[in-house]
Amino acid sequence: MEPRPFRAPAIRTALLALLFALFGIADACAYTVTIGTGTKAAYLRIGDGTMTGGNYNAGGTPADNTTVNLVSVTVPAASVGNATAQAMTGTGRVTSDWDGFAFCNAGQTYIAAFFRLPTNPNQSATLRVNTPVNLTSAGGDTIPISQISWTSSGNGDTGAQPFPAGTFTGGTQTLATLLRNTWAESCHSFSYANAAIRAAGTYDARATYTLATP
Repeated sequence: MEPRPFRAPAIRTALLALLFALFGIADACAYTVTIGTGTKAAYLRIGDGTMTGGNYNAGGTPADNTTVNLVSVTVPAASVGNATAQAMTGTGRVTSDWDGFAFCNAGQTYIAAFFRLPTNPNQSATLRVNTPVNLTSAGGDTIPISQISWTSSGNGDTGAQPFPAGTFTGGTQTLATLLRNTWAESCHSFSYANAAIRAAGTYDARATYTLATP
């Protein structure tokens, strides 16, 4: 893994909301950086994030950001339930906190994590996400959360991503393991499988991402 021409307590969480609106029915290698100096620290960013004092590689410092980013799609009436996947659009900043590089494209969700533990070998942090089993509308109708999946990429990247593609399963699922003294980032593009006809309405759910360190 090679650096691009390169981000900190023990558990950090970030939130990503998922929203749907359905109408018309009867209702190079992937970017990873090695950092070996400094105190124990962990940083997680999903979508928006805050870095004070410039980019991290120029001495910037991560700060808390309570923004809940949104990923959404409005399914056209003529397309509801036709099994054609619908691309979802995310909100949030798409530039890297490491160096300001435009790592993701508009509509993608930037995801990055950093775990620094200079003195203890063979340690790693774990990125997990927790979601409900279903997205739910105000009327009580549901869509299985497993209808939501994502691909993973990054501008200028080739090869496997540190935070790979996947599908929400409901409950808590492990997404990736981050080795000590590394910083990694990927861009997730979400989509809705649109596999069945659903009642008209707005369906939502919240995904909570957690980076847990030893």
